[in-house]
Amino acid sequence: MKQDLEPIVVHILAKEYRIACTENEKEALIASARLVDNKMREIRDSGKVIGTDRIAVMAALNIAHELLKQEQILDLSSRDFSRRVRQLQERLDVAMSSGNPVEL
Repeated sequence: MKQDLEPIVVHILAKEYRIACTENEKEALIASARLVDNKMREIRDSGKVIGTDRIAVMAALNIAHELLKQEQILDLSSRDFSRRVRQLQERLDVAMSSGNPVEL
């Protein structure tokens, strides 16, 4: 079943953007626009970057950097979790094969 697209209006740096999305994407789109708007305002208000295009690129770079950093943290956590599960599995294997209780 095809979902209907409806136009949603978001504002970024006082400019209006009409974007089509499905009903179940609406909240995420609004939150994304709010994030971009906040980042762009933060950069603009710092006074270090002039021009909407440059502000938009800097905001995109900052958001991408934060995303990549979170992905790295998630990857490290996932690897640590996998390692711990393997260690527990090995202990369980030893306990099951020996019949002796093993402290987990």
